[in-house]
Amino acid sequence: MKLTVLGCLGAYPYNGQGTTGYLLESGDYRLLVDAGSTTLVNLEKQIDPLTLDAVILSHYHHDHIADLGVLQYYWQLFPTAEKKRILPIYGHTEDAQHFLELTLENVTQGHPYVESDELHLGPFTVTFMKTIHPVPCYAMRFIETATGKVFVFTGDSGYLESFIEFAADADLFLADTYLFEGNERHKAHFTSKESGEIAKAAGVKQLVLTHLPQLGDLNQLKKEAQQAAGSDILVELAEPNKLFII
Repeated sequence: MKLTVLGCLGAYPYNGQGTTGYLLESGDYRLLVDAGSTTLVNLEKQIDPLTLDAVILSHYHHDHIADLGVLQYYWQLFPTAEKKRILPIYGHTEDAQHFLELTLENVTQGHPYVESDELHLGPFTVTFMKTIHPVPCYAMRFIETATGKVFVFTGDSGYLESFIEFAADADLFLADTYLFEGNERHKAHFTSKESGEIAKAAGVKQLVLTHLPQLGDLNQLKKEAQQAAGSDILVELAEPNKLFII
């Protein structure tokens, strides 16, 4: 299993970097996890977007779906597009209008998930946990069937103790870390300290900080998370086009 970062800033693009989007691959299966700004441009650097097998969305804030519409147009209009295959897009139904927009006739089809689901998606089993955020949002736990490797993506969330169980023993824990230490118990995002504390308590092998702030010293953000996580856990910063082998 491998994860390629397509965008990793929170809220809005800045200085040539875009917002949340990741390419998760296992064998020849290709899954787009969220579709923030610049996702499509960076996806084209990695694969032919027409070879995607599915898209899954944590929630419908613009920094997580900004490129979804243009991805749909790409599938609809690109000259070599094989229009026989419909691209499945998985999302929650707690925002009915946004869920309806996942379907573009003869191009993409929206598929619902709920928190209690165990979704079998190609080589992955996916489970969900609702987070603390101003709109409904879901964290995702991916288990690769062939290897048992675990990848956990927090989506966007403030601190929840339940993340400790949800992320237990993850091989890679991709954590929303938009805030520096000192802003704990925020209603929408983790701080660096909270990301590190959850990673340590969950016994994860690697912590990757994402949904990063535009301003401030990211090395300091990483240092704060590493201090909270302890020396046994590798802490890294997400960067556009960076590859993580899980």
